[in-house]
Amino acid sequence: MSGKDVMRKIMILAREAGYQIEMDDIANNLFMPEECMKGTVEDFYKEMERHEDHFRNLLKSAGDDGCILKFVASFAYGRASVGLQHIDPKHDLYHLYGKDNIVLFYTDRYKEQPMVVKGAGAGAEVTASGVFADIIRASKK
Repeated sequence: MSGKDVMRKIMILAREAGYQIEMDDIANNLFMPEECMKGTVEDFYKEMERHEDHFRNLLKSAGDDGCILKFVASFAYGRASVGLQHIDPKHDLYHLYGKDNIVLFYTDRYKEQPMVVKGAGAGAEVTASGVFADIIRASKK
């Protein structure tokens, strides 16, 4: 909910593309009230309840625009950001469900319609296979 995981993902992608970027370089447009992010788990739930109107307004605002809410990372022109966005039904992110991740590549070749890579982005098996691949790659160096 803090955006840190998504910030790490966009940082990795930006670095793989050859950019020098650190967590401090990524704009994190938080949607969570600051009070929700302090204290214990019990405190978190109390603050979430206390800020229920805030969350209802976020959802209503998106619905009023005919959109849904998605937490999105973007990287363009050397700048990265993460945050909650209104996603229109025509957008590629609209039909992203559950643990799936999607990356949209806009390039010189894909200017108007992006190249889309979509797949499982979380869970024990996916994480384990990624770690295993990293170990194998490191052992070959």
